[in-house]
Amino acid sequence: MYVRDAKNRDEAWLLDHIEAMGLDETAFRSRDYVIAINERDNVKAGFGRYRVHKTDDGEVCELTSIGVLDGWRDQGVGAHVVERLVRTAGDEGFDAVYSLTDQPDYLAQFGFERIEEATLPGRLRERLGEKRDGVAPEAVPVRIDPERFQMPAQLREAFKGAAAAEGDTEPEEGPEDFGIDPDEATYKYDTGR
Repeated sequence: MYVRDAKNRDEAWLLDHIEAMGLDETAFRSRDYVIAINERDNVKAGFGRYRVHKTDDGEVCELTSIGVLDGWRDQGVGAHVVERLVRTAGDEGFDAVYSLTDQPDYLAQFGFERIEEATLPGRLRERLGEKRDGVAPEAVPVRIDPERFQMPAQLREAFKGAAAAEGDTEPEEGPEDFGIDPDEATYKYDTGR
């Protein structure tokens, strides 16, 4: 299992799962995402986004749209997605990483601390209102200094042996996944249809 940057070809997969999980897809750009991949069978297990907001006072970093597919939960997949995002933010020079989440206890295990809304940078206060009006009515602001991120040992170990639950693998891609109607399409070569 490893976490890599998303590629353009991952865009449809990301959008499908973001929508299915009811996550925030505001200003979607696939290059802002990372994806957890099971290297044994190249199956995608989870994802998350690192979003930079430009403000009059500089830039602020927000983690958003973190999701793990059902068969991969409780195996450290989300933890490693969060770790990759926070490390990237630290490498980019951010001394604070924010998340506007309805799951603050999950992020607290890594060192995120709940903060007062009034202390949020202005753009993130706006985003909090947008999230509460949309996908996360219970969202609260949390923050971490990237240097203080800590991965719980049990999640690091679980990630090493992560495997999909039986029957929870993704279906094979078909023509419909690429916007092709197989009943109406014509083919250069006879496919036996």
